[in-house]
Amino acid sequence: MSRILNLINVQLRRNSAAYPGTAGLPLRTICCTARKQAEESDASTALGKRWKDRADTVIIGGGCVGVSLAYHLAKSGMKDVVLLEKTELTAGSTWHAAGLTTYYHPGINLKKVHYDSIKLYENLEAETGQAVGFHQPGSVRIASTPARVDEMKYQMTRTHWHVTSQYLIGPEKIQELFPLLNMDKVLAGLYTPGDGHIDPYSLTMALAAGARMYGAQIYNPAPVTALNPTTDGKWDVQTPQGTIRANRIVNAAGFWAREVGKMIGFEHPTIPVHHQYVVTGTVPEVKALKKELAVIRDLEGSYYLRQERDGLLFGPYEKMEKMVLQDSWVRDGVPPGFGKELFESDLDRIMEHVEMAMDMVPVLKKADILNIVSGPITYTPDLLPMVGPHQGLHNYWTAIGFGYGVIHAGGIGKFLSDWIRNGEPPYDLIECDPNRYGKWTDVPFMCAKARESYGFNNVVGYPKEERFAGRPTSRTSGVYELLKDKASMGFHAGWEQPHWIYKPGDDTAYKPSFRRTNWFGPVGRECRLVMEKVGVIDLTPFGKFIVKGRDSHKLLDRLFANTMPKVGQTNISHMLTPTGRVYAEVTITQVAPGEFLLITGSGSELHDLRWIGTEAALGQYDVSISNVTEDIGVLGIAGPNSRKVLQKLTDEDISDAGFKFLHYRSIRLADIPVQAIRISYTGELGWELYIDQKNMAAVYQAVMEAGKDEGIDNFGTYAMSSLRLEKGFRGWGAEMNCDTNPLEAGLDFFIKLNKPGDFIGKAALQEIKAKGLKRKLSYITLDTDNIDPEGNETVWHNGKVVGNTTSGAYSYSSQQSLAFAYLPLELCSVGQKVEVELLGRKYAAMVIQEPLVLTEPARTRLQRKAKGKA
Repeated sequence: MSRILNLINVQLRRNSAAYPGTAGLPLRTICCTARKQAEESDASTALGKRWKDRADTVIIGGGCVGVSLAYHLAKSGMKDVVLLEKTELTAGSTWHAAGLTTYYHPGINLKKVHYDSIKLYENLEAETGQAVGFHQPGSVRIASTPARVDEMKYQMTRTHWHVTSQYLIGPEKIQELFPLLNMDKVLAGLYTPGDGHIDPYSLTMALAAGARMYGAQIYNPAPVTALNPTTDGKWDVQTPQGTIRANRIVNAAGFWAREVGKMIGFEHPTIPVHHQYVVTGTVPEVKALKKELAVIRDLEGSYYLRQERDGLLFGPYEKMEKMVLQDSWVRDGVPPGFGKELFESDLDRIMEHVEMAMDMVPVLKKADILNIVSGPITYTPDLLPMVGPHQGLHNYWTAIGFGYGVIHAGGIGKFLSDWIRNGEPPYDLIECDPNRYGKWTDVPFMCAKARESYGFNNVVGYPKEERFAGRPTSRTSGVYELLKDKASMGFHAGWEQPHWIYKPGDDTAYKPSFRRTNWFGPVGRECRLVMEKVGVIDLTPFGKFIVKGRDSHKLLDRLFANTMPKVGQTNISHMLTPTGRVYAEVTITQVAPGEFLLITGSGSELHDLRWIGTEAALGQYDVSISNVTEDIGVLGIAGPNSRKVLQKLTDEDISDAGFKFLHYRSIRLADIPVQAIRISYTGELGWELYIDQKNMAAVYQAVMEAGKDEGIDNFGTYAMSSLRLEKGFRGWGAEMNCDTNPLEAGLDFFIKLNKPGDFIGKAALQEIKAKGLKRKLSYITLDTDNIDPEGNETVWHNGKVVGNTTSGAYSYSSQQSLAFAYLPLELCSVGQKVEVELLGRKYAAMVIQEPLVLTEPARTRLQRKAKGKA
């Protein structure tokens, strides 16, 4: 240990003396810094050129992400693109990054970002003439436990329908790719050809060269000192060199993003984390190799390791209790002048990982440690970046919170460029929507979550995974205190919502699994409750808006593809993008003339509100739009006995004739005012009750008391998902999103192409319909064992990939697994047999007529018809 520390100290002194400010950096980065110091500074030339006082897009931040966006916008033909960098390009997190690149990502949509990045980096040097130092030896994620092997199988089934090649390989192939491994604990590996690493400095400079080549202006040093929105939706961007009037601004300021946001009243939930990596000197066994080692990620050891020249570079993700947050920057701001500096390294913090790496790669035991780099990388609470237009101020966009900025830069630059130019995202990436956070995302929550996300970087990723740090937030419903000890709670946009309900004798532990686990039986119990008696569910996380005013009907007619409901009625409506894809699904009720209550999913609250607000501003509609999500609690009451229960609490007529399906009434329950909508959200007789949060517990307790004789009880979202799926109900974010159009999703009933209004996406949808569909959403059953589909699994036919599932569950009514899946038209006929891959095995599946179980209204109609014939 003392030998290692002595070596470190010698090398740190040596590097510091040669190049001040570079202590602890790998040689390639020190060389880049030296070259930079030898070159003429950008500042002496860029600001001497013409200063643009007007721009279409101003990008704030000259790291790899911001420069990539400038490159893509300029290359696509956009004029007047300006990037402002406060000091010099790459200052911040880019310059000291380890530079890993991988096609792999557990998220379906972020795989596309990674793919676009790597394909750009492969050709950037030829395009710009600037070397980028791109190495592609491939990478292997190592599994040394059975659970990790299952995780890799789980990820494989989500890869086959994507363009990227990925393979589950055995120990022999792993050793071929990385012959220096100790194979004693290695069970399998996830191999991705084409992965590797790139020099972040050179990459950014090549992107900058490309941006300038296509006409973008890059100014530095040009710190932004103020941001002022104008009355026409534009921005005045102030710098010491002058003010630029911009059509839009993009915050790509890295760990300065919070400070940029604060200029306009936003508290962006980003925080710097101390990330350390170690660079060794020459390792003889590495130098003797004939080809470069694949990058490895030892997931149990929680580190990555790759070749760096003739040595090795090793980067651990420390445990939650040891890792360090730079929370002082959140409180006090980033210290003035910080840019290409580093933190003090701490070898003790990472020794556990060092020892595990030495066990896995024994040559490390003899390697001299050349440098330890400890620099800031930016984390959000869930580790995903914040990408896109921000709700609350028009034409303010973010590209911030990148824990993995190098691999995201190329693809995100393309994604945002396409969105800015075309007015809609090129594909669904809602998991990175900046509007997934709200005022409930306070600093204590952000710090707790960032610590958890960093410490859990390499834990096994299970379906239906829950992480518990920082919970609950300020967002708790009026019945949370009554339910929190009775249920396994899930986290939905800051809210706590029951997933499943405990009963005596249940195993109540949190036990995530790739197979059926301890919640499987209780969820079946809850499904039977709703089908046979009456159940109550907390639906408060729904997003809730009130739109009213002279132009409210006109605005909503423009936004939605369905006709607007009459006063006292409700319908399901969809907002479409200009190219006819599904942006959102909303339940709309006209509660009074010109006043509409809009209900959307918990995960799309501000996502939808931004879209509505933008259209209202662009069209100058005379409306007011209020977000009442946190003011109103929601209880769902469903099941054949639900009417009996509610009728005990009100004098209103809630019979079929007195309270029709998809109708709205303002009633009193237990003498408390409630807005009630009769709606079949589980496919059973049901109501949604909208209540002031302060009265929610009283209404809930009254309902539970009134329902004792009817067998009333609570149920959770897992049961609701099973019930909705067996009734054939589509879910937004699964069966429909920005990757699908409503016709292929089977939403024809809700799309009124003949309505007089020219709704957004109408022309595109008419064209899609005229050309004909190439695929269709199909309803399938599966012959499974102890596993059920979740969604995004690969569908096979005759040995070929033909589609993917969108969501899946177990139907307790029919006692079989079922799923929705997109299939080519020729495979959509009822009776068509296909296969669905689950955990590495292909299960027989068949297309069936939907729904599997008739909804309560449909069953009632059939019963009435049968009685009439009798």
